[in-house]
Amino acid sequence: MKTIDELLSEGVAGKRVFVRADLNVPLDGTTITDDGRIRAVVPTVKALADAGARVIVASHLGRPKGAPDPAFSLAPAAARLGELLGADVAFAEDTVGTSAEAAVAGLDDGGVAVIENLRFNAGETSKDDAERAAFADKLAGLADVYVGDGFGAVHRKHASVFDLPKRLPHYAGYLIATEVGVLRKLTDDVKRPYVVALGGAKVSDKLAVIDQLLGKADRLLIGGGMAYTFLKAKGHEVGISLLQEDQIPAVKEYIERAEKNGVELVLPVDVLVAPEFPDLKTKAPANPTTVAADAIPADQEGLDIGPETRKLYASKLADAGTVFWNGPMGVFEHPDYAEGTKAVAQALVDAPGFTVVGGGDSAAAVRTLGFDENAFGHISTGGGASLEYLEGKTLPGLAALED
Repeated sequence: MKTIDELLSEGVAGKRVFVRADLNVPLDGTTITDDGRIRAVVPTVKALADAGARVIVASHLGRPKGAPDPAFSLAPAAARLGELLGADVAFAEDTVGTSAEAAVAGLDDGGVAVIENLRFNAGETSKDDAERAAFADKLAGLADVYVGDGFGAVHRKHASVFDLPKRLPHYAGYLIATEVGVLRKLTDDVKRPYVVALGGAKVSDKLAVIDQLLGKADRLLIGGGMAYTFLKAKGHEVGISLLQEDQIPAVKEYIERAEKNGVELVLPVDVLVAPEFPDLKTKAPANPTTVAADAIPADQEGLDIGPETRKLYASKLADAGTVFWNGPMGVFEHPDYAEGTKAVAQALVDAPGFTVVGGGDSAAAVRTLGFDENAFGHISTGGGASLEYLEGKTLPGLAALED
């Protein structure tokens, strides 16, 4: 995989460089609530612009249905990128149409333009190879060189991620190079004890990575909504908590395999419960109750790990040589259910080893809860991509850059 440093050494002045970024940031209307992914691509964009390239930044945002939708416009992200760069950033109101062509044609050396949401064109995500290829051909017409730096999308076989690099000289940006280096530390160069903390809503999203980790990790800490399927598999009442009944057989098998392999599988010993899900808009007090994890009332919903579990998980992370954390421990968006996620984040800060926050909601949580990002070894920009890498899957966007 050739890197951006090799490209810069070859010279990029006057060249049109297409940077596939990941500007898929959370929005409240047109207000960006977490700009971490935009900040992550700034080093690559700035290095190219400083070297005189004409930089075309492209990304998806959300899940529009292959047609323009103002709710998913990249305009706020383009404006924020300009603020972070301290420079004017042109914005094209389409992907490969007249506005994009004009924006690219209007770039001077060192200039930057952002084109509109790639998913406004059905060819970006099409499962039809020909339709994807046709869109990639049009994107290729905008540029001379391709730089892949959207790590959060490399697990997608999309036109701008998989097909486009094949049509242009291609290089990995700083973010992707960093992310891949970190993931190799989690697979090929692991310092032990290796502790993995997994949370989030659905156990089905994590089964494949658990399957791999049962042969590699020393400890697995389970929290979030997925914990209740594990507790149910152990025979406990989980009330009206989030539960995937169809996953119970697989979870039982993993519990047995963990014991057989000598992997310490740690489940909550107490949880915070309430009769209903909290209001995340008003943040009205929820007044939860703490109960033992094997004594959840039938009419209550588990929404965070309890105080004893927080202490337990912190103790299991205290001597870690390597930590990977993906998924919050509870509904961290509400202050009454944020303490579990906060405790795990603090335990990572305090851990002596190499700590990785695995993207997605976990990355958003550490910023929302006020942690210094530099206190962690690495905060990934791609939760799904990180998990699929750890599952041992081939990621299309990385494979395309390696050709």
